[in-house]
Amino acid sequence: MKLYRLIPVLALGVAACGGGDAPDAPPADPAPEAPAPAPAGPAAPTGPLSMPDWYSVDNAAQTVSITLTAGATPDNNYWNFNGYTSGEVALVVPEGYTVSITLVNDDPNMAHSVGVSSELANFTMPPTPEPVFAGAISENPQSMVDATMPGETETITFTADAAGNYSLVCYIAGHSAVGMWLFFDVSADGEVGVRGL
Repeated sequence: MKLYRLIPVLALGVAACGGGDAPDAPPADPAPEAPAPAPAGPAAPTGPLSMPDWYSVDNAAQTVSITLTAGATPDNNYWNFNGYTSGEVALVVPEGYTVSITLVNDDPNMAHSVGVSSELANFTMPPTPEPVFAGAISENPQSMVDATMPGETETITFTADAAGNYSLVCYIAGHSAVGMWLFFDVSADGEVGVRGL
């Protein structure tokens, strides 16, 4: 048998056995990127609880009274609550207590408001003015002419009936973005006072 007759047979055998390079597989679609995590907000203050003169509690009656002064100092263009901004302090009330917050507007130029919000991280835009607790928001909270005006006082009263971490926010456009908000915590274990002083 001559060798040249074997060449077609060998070629056929190699092809039948899958010899040679396999065709390239189509490129796989890249895995979709995971959505970016929501921005983390500032950490709430920790440490002991204090009882400043603008905060009082009556455990027998299960009430907390807070005087929150907008523009208490000229710091932050008067856009502060009792001189504090950007979650520097946390007001803590026990779950189930009736809370009265008296908003005093000492800012010489600007209306302010206050409400309890579920927002804890992004204050670049004012949160939606839907309070966490019924009654926990001042009147006309987004209005620069009908909110609590300079020299005025307004009191809101509500029951803090769900433990959790919340915030006290001024809803006037731009105010929360520059720091006019504080932490507001409702404690399930009866803690009461102010952290971060």
